[in-house]
Amino acid sequence: MEDFNGQVAIVTGAASGIGLAIAHKLLAKGAQVILFDLNSEGLHEEFDKYGDRAVPVSIDVSDQALVEQTVKDVAGRFVKIDILVNCAGITGLTNMFSHEVDSADLHKVFEVNFMSSFYTSRAVLPHMMDKGYGRILHIASISGKEGNVGMLAYSASKAAVICMAKVQGKEYAERGITVNALAPAVIRTPLVDNMPEKQVRYMTDKIPMKRCGTLEEAANIAAYIVSPYNSFSTGFTFDLSGGRATY
Repeated sequence: MEDFNGQVAIVTGAASGIGLAIAHKLLAKGAQVILFDLNSEGLHEEFDKYGDRAVPVSIDVSDQALVEQTVKDVAGRFVKIDILVNCAGITGLTNMFSHEVDSADLHKVFEVNFMSSFYTSRAVLPHMMDKGYGRILHIASISGKEGNVGMLAYSASKAAVICMAKVQGKEYAERGITVNALAPAVIRTPLVDNMPEKQVRYMTDKIPMKRCGTLEEAANIAAYIVSPYNSFSTGFTFDLSGGRATY
């Protein structure tokens, strides 16, 4: 249903996982996609086949000055930025109680998961306001709603992402810009594959469907959220949890 011909999108964390799947989906539907990730080799391997419609950018999205300059360069080259999807994220250390959490790891998780989404959205919003149109999607997590035992840093950072979407959705609601979050439960990604099996089992057991979500399912709902068809939902957190979400 979604047609993105003529639209310009930025996707962070595009070299793997949900970001990779969403970037492929937007490209398949006609968008010009700028791909943000530290993994330059992975970006080229995945997206060179799209030619000029896919622009790999090796970038640390937790570096605010670099994000601002890169977004400025993108807007200058393509004249506009229609879509931003923030997928960059890390779990940090998991499977530990709060009194065992290392504060340096907590700060790192917040820098990647929350601050980078703030930096990118802060940078693109003026360009979207100039055009009177924009779609921003922050990838959060069901853990940001409910909290996962043993994942304080990750859960708290994703709760912050959800609240940012609520605030931004209200702030720009009259400017043609929607800002939403997506809260997946366990999606089978490299990030999940690298987690302790005990932690993954704990999360999967909470899902009524008793399975992980797929990358295709994540990409499909994300494409709708950032499409022109999604014109009356903003400041909202979409569910992708196999029935786990209770609100």
